[in-house]
Amino acid sequence: MDSNVIKGKWLQFKGEAKKQWGQLTDDDLNVIDGEKDKLIGKLQERYGHSKDDAEAEYRSWEQSLRS
Repeated sequence: MDSNVIKGKWLQFKGEAKKQWGQLTDDDLNVIDGEKDKLIGKLQERYGHSKDDAEAEYRSWEQSLRS
């Protein structure tokens, strides 16, 4: 699944993102609006992750959506 699919189905995936990253607020999720770079940025901001760690978390989450 690529980031375009996630953007297109963001309303469906928003709940999954909230479960995965409980520190993200509803406002954060609305601002992210399915955009990979914004989600990675919010993970860095909320969790103090490096960019590489946030990207790795995103990839892992993206993989879990395929299952």
